[in-house]
Amino acid sequence: MFKIRREERPAAAVALITLICLHALMISRYFALFSQAGRGRWNIFINNFGVSGFDPITYSVVTYWDTVYNVYRHPLLAFMVWPLSMLNKGLTQLTGMNLVQFIVAVPLLACAFYAFIFMFRIFRDIIKVGRTDATLLSALLFSFAYVMVSAVVPDHFCVSMFLLVFALYVSGMKMQAGTRFKIWQTVALFLATAGVTLSNGIKIYIYSLFTNGRKFFRLKYFLFAVLLPAALIWGFARWEYRTYVLPKEKARSEKRAQKNEEIKQKLFKIFKDTTSLKDDNEIRKAFNAELQRRAEAKQKRDKERPWNKHTGKPMGKGEFIEWTDATTPRLTTAVENLFGESIQLHRSHLLEDTLRGRPVIVRYEWAANYVAEALLVMLFAAGIWCGRRSRFMWTALSGFAFDMALHLGLGFGINEVYIMGAHWLFVIPIAIGFAVKAAEGRRAARWLRALLLLLTLWFMAYNATLFAGYLI
Repeated sequence: MFKIRREERPAAAVALITLICLHALMISRYFALFSQAGRGRWNIFINNFGVSGFDPITYSVVTYWDTVYNVYRHPLLAFMVWPLSMLNKGLTQLTGMNLVQFIVAVPLLACAFYAFIFMFRIFRDIIKVGRTDATLLSALLFSFAYVMVSAVVPDHFCVSMFLLVFALYVSGMKMQAGTRFKIWQTVALFLATAGVTLSNGIKIYIYSLFTNGRKFFRLKYFLFAVLLPAALIWGFARWEYRTYVLPKEKARSEKRAQKNEEIKQKLFKIFKDTTSLKDDNEIRKAFNAELQRRAEAKQKRDKERPWNKHTGKPMGKGEFIEWTDATTPRLTTAVENLFGESIQLHRSHLLEDTLRGRPVIVRYEWAANYVAEALLVMLFAAGIWCGRRSRFMWTALSGFAFDMALHLGLGFGINEVYIMGAHWLFVIPIAIGFAVKAAEGRRAARWLRALLLLLTLWFMAYNATLFAGYLI
């Protein structure tokens, strides 16, 4: 399945060379600092890496292994990269350099490359368009801004994209053959996908539901392929939190409380030595009032900080409901971020982080960006209409709808929704593929292909120029 077919080789070679060049730029930008052995602690990476809202947590985990990912969102990810950490440890001892950037780049390169390959096969084997159209549609996906960026940043999104595209391809091939997902196949895909990003595990069940049909709900399959793996991975996440995360949180809390108490005692001594008050009760009362004034002033300052100001109000209070967002405007977000920044970078505040200074809403400087966005959305809608009778189209679209419910509905990550683009952007060219298929043999096919080529070249040139310039 992973062997490159003869017809895939020309496009695959171009894709591979392009991805290698982007990785080289990413590595060169931070190599001087990140390659220094003994300096690869958490703060070195977090404070110096800056590409949009992506986190260099993987650099830190591979350098000094620890479960620092959010265990509820990425329950198995730390353990998946443990072998990379052991490899990096050995190479550091051997070379005296921290080669973490090269070690992390290899699996990212493999995932991006095979995401391209399996997208090509979706168009050829499932939608059944010509080789030229399959190449063009696959290139369209990788011309999107946050597919291009996700392919090289040290985060989990590229891995998730490969797993989802691969699972979707397998699902489509099973639909064509009239076969079903076996229990072990569903469990393997679910654990791999949900282990990287828990919410994406739901998409494996969506794909299985469309592929297996009513047999998805058969007791044996539903029990062992759906309920049991879901319970196991959630139980593992809870165990991981209690074992690795909670003790560190308690230790940090105790250390913070001790430090605050020491500061409080020092401030009280200074206040007592400088105040004109003599009565101990009056001194204590005045000191507490001063502390209250300082706390209110700090709270007011914090509200204006980007990490507070650019985060909407949650829908409620609770362990997970606090991840939601009820106030960030949905329509503007859809235009400027969901179908905007995800696909075309904004020149203003280029690849800045909303938690460090980038406004949540940034508008394009050129009307051409909005024209390109509108054309792509219309092609997306036309593709959905053309593929409305395809079970495979509804499979892919249901995964997309789940993401939209999560981000636009509940508001999870909506203030930087574009960084999640690799989880769903591949659905756009898949839908357009059905429009291409429907136009075959008609006069409209030539115009549609020309429009797709124009959009692909525009997105590729525009995004690559800005991204490469940013890295250089």
